[in-house]
Amino acid sequence: MNKDLAINGGKPIRNIFLPYGIQSIDDKDIEIVVDTLKSDYLTTGPKVREFEKRIAEYVGAKYAVAVSNGTAALHAACYAAGIKEGDEVITTPITFAASANCILYQGATPVFADIDPKTYNIDIKDIERKITDKTKAIIPVDYTGQVVDMDKIMDLADKYNLTVIEDAAHAIGTEYKGNKVGSIAHMTEFSFHPVKHITTGEGGVITTNDENLYKKLSLFRTHGITRDNELLLNTDEGSWYYEQLDLGYNYRITDIQCALGISQLQKLDGFITRRRKLVKKYNECLSKIDGVIIPYEEEYSNSSWHLYVIQIELEKFKGERKEIFEALKAENIGVNVHYIPVYYQPYYKRLGYKKGLCPNAEKLYERMITLPLFPKMSDEDLQDVVDAVDKVLTYYRK
Repeated sequence: MNKDLAINGGKPIRNIFLPYGIQSIDDKDIEIVVDTLKSDYLTTGPKVREFEKRIAEYVGAKYAVAVSNGTAALHAACYAAGIKEGDEVITTPITFAASANCILYQGATPVFADIDPKTYNIDIKDIERKITDKTKAIIPVDYTGQVVDMDKIMDLADKYNLTVIEDAAHAIGTEYKGNKVGSIAHMTEFSFHPVKHITTGEGGVITTNDENLYKKLSLFRTHGITRDNELLLNTDEGSWYYEQLDLGYNYRITDIQCALGISQLQKLDGFITRRRKLVKKYNECLSKIDGVIIPYEEEYSNSSWHLYVIQIELEKFKGERKEIFEALKAENIGVNVHYIPVYYQPYYKRLGYKKGLCPNAEKLYERMITLPLFPKMSDEDLQDVVDAVDKVLTYYRK
């Protein structure tokens, strides 16, 4: 196959490349950011507090702490949970590396549980199999936007006295049994990277209903430094006085970012509605193509659909996944793969992790392809993706 042209050197389905995801920014977003740039505060000001308040209200949590990015949010949550050297934390390998890296940041050990082959989310039975007396927490990931079975996760946490840090980077606006994700786990992390549902450029937030966790999170993002009289050890100094109570980080988010987030949050439900319509159309079209497995969603989940991931039944085709993937790119379709199992990474291999840990996850990785999905996609864009999948798989079919 010509790397620069479509199959057999023919004309590609699209003339213009369609990315797998892209932000949706309009004039209102730009206006509120410009207004903030003209204000007295560019960082650690009123827009941060307003954004936190609005996020907490949206998900139904008591508290929200905004930070510089989603990885910082996960790190802060691990800190607040008291995770330390010698502890183990169970998570999934089908995720971005940050879901496991945050455990390492605290000196603890990631333990990978396999996935459910239907939902691609972490297998709750395998979580329990891998709990030891060193296990301190569980970090389930709401992969692609589909929420994990939180009631079962929380029951397991209660049984073994574990903290649950829900990685909902894909799942703002997702509903679990009618309630929005963000108020059930001990802490829930969201990401506002540009390809997510809403963006602050970079940014993240942790929501919680626990006041003590909220205070720890707030302290951690500001170097461990506070001016709060309730926390100060020495209250005899003047109003200028502050204390560093722990070794925190500079994980602050700016008012500029939060202003954008406030504007984006007002459009979130509309973005989600569009994503769900696109997924419904994808499912209708792709279910008719032999060799394609479309996503499965449990009844308890109403996903906000960050990603649309299909499996290719490779036994029905002459080509490997790589060939099919590159052929779709040659059609100007911005396919991707989410994700390489975390423990496949060279860094994790040096830590002693090996292939074979999670067979279901490894099988999924060999067969998965992420198709474009974002609110600005038109129906015509989606049809181009479907036509490209059909064209490529027809070419490679045995």
